[in-house]
Amino acid sequence: MRSWSDIEDDGSFGPSATVVDIWTDPKPLPSSMPPVKAFDFAMLPPSLEPWVRDISERMQAPAEFVAVPAIVAAGSVIGRKVGIRPQGSTDWYEVANLWGCIVGRPGVMKSPAVQQALKPLNRLQADARREYEHAMAKFDAGEIEREMRSEARKQALKQRLKGNPNADTSDLAGEAERVPTLRRYLANDTSYQSLGELLIQNQNGMLVHRDELLSLLRTLDREENIEARGFFLTAWNGCDDYVFDRITRGTNLYVPSVTVSMIGSTQPGRLRDYASAAIRGGAGDDGLMQRFSMTVWPDITGDWVEHDREPDPVARADAFKVFERLDRMNASDIGAQHDPFDDSRPFLRFDPAGLSLFQEWRQAHERRLRSNDLHPAMESHLAKYRKLVPALSLIHHLASGEVGPVGELSVLAALAWGEYLESHANRIYAAAIDASAAGARTIVRNLRNGSLPSRFRARDVYRHKWSGLTEMAEVNDALEVLEDHGWVRSAEVPTTAGGGRPTVTYTANPKGLRQ
Repeated sequence: MRSWSDIEDDGSFGPSATVVDIWTDPKPLPSSMPPVKAFDFAMLPPSLEPWVRDISERMQAPAEFVAVPAIVAAGSVIGRKVGIRPQGSTDWYEVANLWGCIVGRPGVMKSPAVQQALKPLNRLQADARREYEHAMAKFDAGEIEREMRSEARKQALKQRLKGNPNADTSDLAGEAERVPTLRRYLANDTSYQSLGELLIQNQNGMLVHRDELLSLLRTLDREENIEARGFFLTAWNGCDDYVFDRITRGTNLYVPSVTVSMIGSTQPGRLRDYASAAIRGGAGDDGLMQRFSMTVWPDITGDWVEHDREPDPVARADAFKVFERLDRMNASDIGAQHDPFDDSRPFLRFDPAGLSLFQEWRQAHERRLRSNDLHPAMESHLAKYRKLVPALSLIHHLASGEVGPVGELSVLAALAWGEYLESHANRIYAAAIDASAAGARTIVRNLRNGSLPSRFRARDVYRHKWSGLTEMAEVNDALEVLEDHGWVRSAEVPTTAGGGRPTVTYTANPKGLRQ
């Protein structure tokens, strides 16, 4: 860092200085956007591929914006009907519930694409509501009859006990008519307690859709929401039970299995800031974010073509039939096995070819996780692929209309998904790890558009609260990157007060501003 007198001596700020001549070209700033793999439609079940392609083309949205929520939704319908035991003999068991997130700038059709992908689920929900309303109407119509039968049983009971207080009255107990319940497939804005009560009534599981996913995660980061965070950590497993002891209705409210799938969207800057805080050991440093294995952050191209046409009726009908079939499916229909010691978890295994392929992948994967060559955040993320790959194999298998053991083709599709999703995870964590470089680029952008003057102080940057620069430590880290790469120069400017600490002022490289 130079002093103010040094700058005056070399003429940098003098009235006659040729400023551009004394600056060298700035070095390129480090990139926090590693490339990602292109989406391959072959990863999709054949019955869903034309539908996803048609939506993507008509909306001019990246295919993964449709494919990811479609796969997560299919897994949510499978739910606990059947799981998969990835090994040949052990009882290791995974459920098909997955968590995903769509990452993109505002205006790139994130939300509309997700809504299109969830239409089959919304249709199932609408059908279930009609059935529920019909059942409730029938139940309500029988209210008078139920009251009369109850009164008749009371009178008969009274007469029998009058003659013999020890008389057998078991035949007069009657059976209580069960109140109809609404089958739920989707939940949006709900507390974790309410979600738990919904899961008691919908034990196959549900999909939670949050349009702005980071708002939920930041809420769960708060100290007062530690119980809610624990609930969602359990919900990702898909097969564990849960007991509520803190709600107003009383204690010991038992949820037999907390099975939650999740899909949402967010913006790159918000995700980078959240991931960066988690990596630094913030409130989110417990693996919750790493459970979003189906997170994609694709490149958005500048190409755009008008596709003003009706949805493909055949592709749409075939896709909706897939969800209807998965909804009606039961374990016996697909040849699922049952463990005599745990009959509540029917399962499929891989066939010999599929098992061999999975074992080959897992051996390499486990060695990689133990190599100490991965950043801890990436290591934690990839560790969740132990669930991701078997779950994707099961979803592909069942959505393709197959029964019996899960075959090689479905395992290949799942492994392709794994490679593809890992490239997106690399982008997310690289951006989070190198947040200072992202902050440096934000400062350069605002220098060029005039939002920041060419001579400024750190607090001038801080007061704008730009994404990734909301803390003074983040601002100082970004300025250090800029100075190291020749984009700015710092100088200590004496204060007017005698003996006061000098102020550090930064001056932008004019050559960088003109690029």
